[in-house]
Amino acid sequence: MATLGGKPMEEWIEKYGHSHQHPVNRWCHTFGIPMIAISLPLALVAVPFGYWQIPVALFVAGWILQFVGHAVEGEPPEFFKDWRFLFVGLRWWAKKVGLG
Repeated sequence: MATLGGKPMEEWIEKYGHSHQHPVNRWCHTFGIPMIAISLPLALVAVPFGYWQIPVALFVAGWILQFVGHAVEGEPPEFFKDWRFLFVGLRWWAKKVGLG
């Protein structure tokens, strides 16, 4: 069983889900999380060839979606309370779309 900080990952995902109830916030995270996730490895490939704008645009747009979603939800992002939630979002997304 995967753990983070000695707590089962399912527990982290459940807590993460509690602050992501509004449909607009869920939609924003459904698209924003993979945009952020893909921008990081893409930067390793794109930047040396001068295409840094693509991963930067994905990264920025993904974070904008995250914060717009939380503004609609009326709840701050969980990582404001505990930085480890930065590692939970992708797992929450994978579970939501049936990959995890």
